[in-house]
Amino acid sequence: MDPIELSIFSSRLEAVCDEMGAVLRNAAFSPNIRDRLDFSCAVFDAAGELSAQAAHIPVHLGSMAYAMADIVAQIEWQDGDMVVLNDPFMGGTHLPDVTLIAPLFCDGLLSAFLVNRAHHADIGADSPGSMPVSDHLHQEGRIIPPAKLIEAGRLDEAFLVELTAENRNPVESRGDFAAQISANRNGLKRLQGLISEWGRAGFLDGLTALNAYAERLAGDALRRLPPGEYRFEDLMDDDGQGSQDIPIRVRIRVEADRLVVDFTGTAPQVPGNINCPLPVAAAAVYYCFRCLMPEQTPACAGSFNAIQLIVPEGCLLNARRPAAVAAGNVETSTRVVDVVLGALAQAIPDEIPAASQGSMNNLAMGSDHERGRWDYYETIGGGMGAGRLGGGLSGMQTHMTNTLNTPVEVIESRFPLRIERYALRNGSAGHGRRQGGEGLVRSFRFLAPTQVTLLTERRRNKPWGMDGGGPGGHGVNRHNGQRLAGKVNLDVERGDLLTIETPGGGGWGDVESG
Repeated sequence: MDPIELSIFSSRLEAVCDEMGAVLRNAAFSPNIRDRLDFSCAVFDAAGELSAQAAHIPVHLGSMAYAMADIVAQIEWQDGDMVVLNDPFMGGTHLPDVTLIAPLFCDGLLSAFLVNRAHHADIGADSPGSMPVSDHLHQEGRIIPPAKLIEAGRLDEAFLVELTAENRNPVESRGDFAAQISANRNGLKRLQGLISEWGRAGFLDGLTALNAYAERLAGDALRRLPPGEYRFEDLMDDDGQGSQDIPIRVRIRVEADRLVVDFTGTAPQVPGNINCPLPVAAAAVYYCFRCLMPEQTPACAGSFNAIQLIVPEGCLLNARRPAAVAAGNVETSTRVVDVVLGALAQAIPDEIPAASQGSMNNLAMGSDHERGRWDYYETIGGGMGAGRLGGGLSGMQTHMTNTLNTPVEVIESRFPLRIERYALRNGSAGHGRRQGGEGLVRSFRFLAPTQVTLLTERRRNKPWGMDGGGPGGHGVNRHNGQRLAGKVNLDVERGDLLTIETPGGGGWGDVESG
């Protein structure tokens, strides 16, 4: 396959994922999927190796890339099947992220998989938004081990009812499942058309060439790292259950033909929900090294062949069942990025930016009141870290998520909420020759009694600066002006005001030497 043919092959595979995402977004019922775009789509080969993905959510895609082969090996696949799962210890991330997998058969032979993962704001937890301040996996909602939602083309209607009936809005939940099914069906149709055009043998040859090309590009990028060992440590603020300043430690060993990323020395798993299943930690590592690769590097398994992970079982980043993990996917993954980039900054300091906000600022809320049951979830952007070539962007989702915000008009038209302030948080950026990005301020006035959960980080430990730059400002959560903990459940009354002030990004460069 010549370079032009390979480029076309890669682009057409990515287009399948993009179209799946468009179907999922347009068919979904919930604001979380339709407006925030909290979903991801990908194509895998018959062995469960990543072949292509859309530019969706890094923590979704990297974790699927790491875990998919194990999932594939567990199932006896038939044409027309779709398998659903969310179990964090069987290929998922955290319970709200529900994955749907569809096999593609060509001439009776298993040839590929179409996969999407979408965040369901209600997955059956007692607290609205299904992101509780938990200390056990079973508190976080319904656990779905890999199971066939559709078998040989027939939907298991009783199973779908079971998955959605106890949710606060079962019609919305069912609509989101239907959207995921539709996205996979669209992907099956499009990829089947491409394989019919190329032939199954041509498709498999294309995947081999694509992985080889990705491995070459990745190898060229990673060989720019000077051989040696690079260490870094950063802290999680707390676990919501009394533990504070929880260390994540990494040692990156750069060798001639591989990189070893070793998290030995990281804190043991904790009672609270900032623990990670291993695929989430892997996703954060993959993301960091993907950022060093050329833009044209295909998003496939070959990109990561040179990266070896060492993550001791039972530590914060490779927790054992039934550890609580709701915030590991969102908060701890961002700190893994900070730690890996901090280590890489010792090897290539001019190419690594200061720390970004380091939190997804998770806000979940809703009510079980008989007059109206509802739930809502969102993440809130903050400041990006500055780098040698420019300052950090303000009010952005950073690193492991690139979801949108929920528009004010959608929030106020669907929920008993009013947004009283939504603005950049002036003064939160880290100082330096290149200034970090500013965080955000988002204030919610409650029009009815509501249950609220906050899972946030960088409320104690600030995002670090680089090359003499100052740290970004830490975040602050307030209820009626009173400061809240970073991770908290609370009941609010009609008329109460909740304000989230998100962290800024770290600055780059010493002003004095500039």
